[in-house]
Amino acid sequence: MTFESWKEGVPSEIRDDPLWGMRVYQLSLFASDVSWRDAGTLRDEERTQSLADQLYRAVGSIGSNVAEGYSRGTGRDRARFYEYALGSARESRDWYFKGRFVLGEDVAQHRLSFMTEIIRLLLTIVPQQRGGEIREPGSRYETADVDVDQLLNDVPLPS
Repeated sequence: MTFESWKEGVPSEIRDDPLWGMRVYQLSLFASDVSWRDAGTLRDEERTQSLADQLYRAVGSIGSNVAEGYSRGTGRDRARFYEYALGSARESRDWYFKGRFVLGEDVAQHRLSFMTEIIRLLLTIVPQQRGGEIREPGSRYETADVDVDQLLNDVPLPS
């Protein structure tokens, strides 16, 4: 599966909305679809059944909060929902790390990098909307060793 082939299957009702122009929204929807299979794999292992539910809910929450924030009237109000999305992205990354023994190292590393890219985008958007700095001015989320195009074109799936 690739991001580009996935986008072709997204209904026009979503693609024709101005919200679709936000790359972080596109990536968050893609992440939700990818996490569907991941959650299924985690659900099949007794020790990670509850993790599967937490993961899927956290990943799904990213896009939902971006969508709700996009629809708000002021930058400060939008920033609040984008911060919720940021929290969900970090939570998702945490759950992926915890599921690495079942998902496998390649899948887990891919998802950690993918969530970090979403976090990086949100850390750029929040201060723009707020009109100031985010509460963590020293944070640097660079994916120097990660080629984002490769992340989106070579998506490993759990066995």
